[in-house]
Amino acid sequence: MRLGLDVAAMAFKGQVDQIILVAADGDFVPAAKLARREGIDVLLDPMGGRAARDLVQHADGVRNCIGENAKFSLGDTK
Repeated sequence: MRLGLDVAAMAFKGQVDQIILVAADGDFVPAAKLARREGIDVLLDPMGGRAARDLVQHADGVRNCIGENAKFSLGDTK
């Protein structure tokens, strides 16, 4: 919950332009949605895991920095 509050605070204060969320849990969907509504780019890195589908849908891009299939992709995730 604290991470979601931090994302909301940074979004409302305009402190950041981009957030890289290292998570795969769908519990972060509300924070990602709020940040995007405030104009912040949200990048997701599930660290080699499988991210929740709804979390991926609410990210501007997905980066996977772990494993031999490490990659970065941008797509129409909106």
